[in-house]
Amino acid sequence: MTQTTTQLHDTQATVDRRGIMIDRVGVKDVLFPIRFQLRDGTLQHTVGKFNLYVELPADQRGTHMSRFVEALHDNTLPISPNTLPEFCAQIQRRLHAPTAFVEVECPLFIEKPAPITGIIGMVDYKVKLSCKTGLQTETIMGVRVPAKSLCPCSKMISDYGAHNQRSEIETKVRYQGELFVEDLIEMAEGSASSPIYSLLKRPDERFVTQAAYDNPKFVEDIVRDFALALENDDRVEYYLVSAENFESIHNHQAYAVIERTKQ
Repeated sequence: MTQTTTQLHDTQATVDRRGIMIDRVGVKDVLFPIRFQLRDGTLQHTVGKFNLYVELPADQRGTHMSRFVEALHDNTLPISPNTLPEFCAQIQRRLHAPTAFVEVECPLFIEKPAPITGIIGMVDYKVKLSCKTGLQTETIMGVRVPAKSLCPCSKMISDYGAHNQRSEIETKVRYQGELFVEDLIEMAEGSASSPIYSLLKRPDERFVTQAAYDNPKFVEDIVRDFALALENDDRVEYYLVSAENFESIHNHQAYAVIERTKQ
């Protein structure tokens, strides 16, 4: 005779005798459409890649994997650094777990006007948010920002011109209060020789090229200036900043990183 759903044995809920707690168990790399809330309150539709985990007590055989995906389907909150703790708490309650973890990565597109003509283009940034909810709640926000750097040494030793390159600036921060992805993007771009744009006309291109020439930065300068901006932000408790310059005159990249927990 076929069993009904209510008669099926719940193997995950059985007792485990090995006495070993599992730090994180759940589902990984779940693609799901999301609404990401920007600093001005508007919502952008994008796709998130989620990792959803819980801590599993030593006496519990397994977790209920389907409940993680159910939580994604049932979630009515937009995704943002400031709403993620509530979604993480929903996972914790749904799975009756001591601690829950949520990680989500997504592309975020922000309109950026060209510096002279004002023509609008869309620049994409890679965002990563993570949250841990248990006895305490901890949120970490990260973003990867494309930018432009120009070599101070090349400028100093050349009769004319200087070599320059695309840079990729990355950060993750632990913070209290309200902090937005756009805040970190602005700090990162302000630490480079110049921001980059997706759409430039000739007057804009001239401006960006000359602005970078007037503001040369080593990869060391970029991470130090970014770290200084984060040090001066009272919301930030911990940060990691890195910069990678994709060299135009070498067959290798230049890289620097700073990691600090603020006192």
